[in-house]
Amino acid sequence: MGAAAIGAGIGVGIAGAAGAGAIAEDPNKFGTALVFQALPQTQGIYGFLGAVLIMIGTGILGGFAGFESAANTMAGLAGTTPENAALIMGLAAVGGGLSVGLAGLSAIGQGITAAGSIGAVSKEPGAFGKCMVLTVMSETFAVFGLLITILILVGLKLLGA
Repeated sequence: MGAAAIGAGIGVGIAGAAGAGAIAEDPNKFGTALVFQALPQTQGIYGFLGAVLIMIGTGILGGFAGFESAANTMAGLAGTTPENAALIMGLAAVGGGLSVGLAGLSAIGQGITAAGSIGAVSKEPGAFGKCMVLTVMSETFAVFGLLITILILVGLKLLGA
């Protein structure tokens, strides 16, 4: 969550600075600036969702019975002890957290693109759609990071078990 929030905060700040400049020139640009400024926030949402799923899967939220059951199942499948399986599962959950967290840093690039888009649309309102496409391209990597986190948790039987 932390890295994703840092990325989102920086991205939103970069876009917000550009938005403030556009609004100073024309207050009617507020709506457009707000739309572009909001886009880098989604990486923070993905980081939050990944963190909550990890906490549920590992038993931090909702009790440890599910984690213990998953550790016993994984121990049987891997031919090891439940303690070793729990360690492996914990390390994999950390990997899932890193996946969604580091992918959330893509919000910085998205904020830079959003800032440029605010400037472009301020000069040429017809460019809104094309600028939106350019701005959301960075989002793809954050979605991949969240997807990998979910796949790790499902693969470990920490979700959907």
